[in-house]
Amino acid sequence: MITLESLLTTLCTCPGISGDESAAAQQALQILNDYCTDAHISHGNVIGTFGSTDENAPHILLDAHIDQVGLIVTSVTDDGFLTVGNVGGLDRRLLPVQKVSVCGKKIIRGIVCTLPPHLTNGNEKVQKIEEVRIDTGYDAQELRELVQPGDSVYFDLFAEKLPGGYFAASALDDRCGIAAILYALDLLKNEQIPCRVTVQFSTEEEVGERGACIGCFAADPDIALAVDVSFAGDGKRSETGVMGKGAMIGVSPSLSYDISLALQSAADHEQIPWQYEVMNGTTGTNADRFSVCREGVKACTVSIPLRYMHTPAEVIDLNDVENTGKLIAAYLRRCGA
Repeated sequence: MITLESLLTTLCTCPGISGDESAAAQQALQILNDYCTDAHISHGNVIGTFGSTDENAPHILLDAHIDQVGLIVTSVTDDGFLTVGNVGGLDRRLLPVQKVSVCGKKIIRGIVCTLPPHLTNGNEKVQKIEEVRIDTGYDAQELRELVQPGDSVYFDLFAEKLPGGYFAASALDDRCGIAAILYALDLLKNEQIPCRVTVQFSTEEEVGERGACIGCFAADPDIALAVDVSFAGDGKRSETGVMGKGAMIGVSPSLSYDISLALQSAADHEQIPWQYEVMNGTTGTNADRFSVCREGVKACTVSIPLRYMHTPAEVIDLNDVENTGKLIAAYLRRCGA
């Protein structure tokens, strides 16, 4: 397998706005083919299976979402600018002068408009999304021939290793979850495990966990793990994790406490660092869909601490991705024992 740094670079530099994930899905499918001979795309989700062929063996769903937040074109103005809506939760404070790409009949580069500070006295308010404009350099007639309402817009894609083992990129939420699952598959490549596993890289998580809903229904697993990201802090706030201290194992009224304990036991058994993620209700992840799918699925979350969530430049610790993959592999070896 390629290094985590190379894998994340490959995954994070493919566009995949919610509802328009095909480029990212094709890239992930190509990698998953190395581990799952039946890997394919179904309703946008990337799906593959491996592990035990015993139909009576526990059936585990491993999920990470492949979509990312972004924008969608709503109109072309008469003076040649694009108006947009948000796809997923965006921090509008960060939008001015962001470099973007518009997926029209061809990829068009653009800049989110702003006024210089000389004309605002530093008092410009955060724009409503309806007020945001994108400047592409084209006039209105030229732009309307290339772009139409509904075309997706993504922020400049980049990936870069930082000092101290950190990694910065766009779309780490949740391409780093995909990388952790692929790392786990690589660890288990030559092993026999006591469970059947369905791998799912799901679509449209940022707009309501839609891909997870249909994917879990089709897979019909006994247990489902949502591998996602969560907030990284300095350890002083109980609702955040600490980068470099391993995966965050979810504990919540909406999750299976048995699976949470089994994940903790697997981590302790193989001396893999981990930390709690305690939530007082639903999780805001695909696990919320899994737990109420069909007659109910035992669901839990495994999250990677991440800074600057839902911005064009997110940051993680590569060690946390590696340890998340090790945790997933350890759990599957024990099959939840």
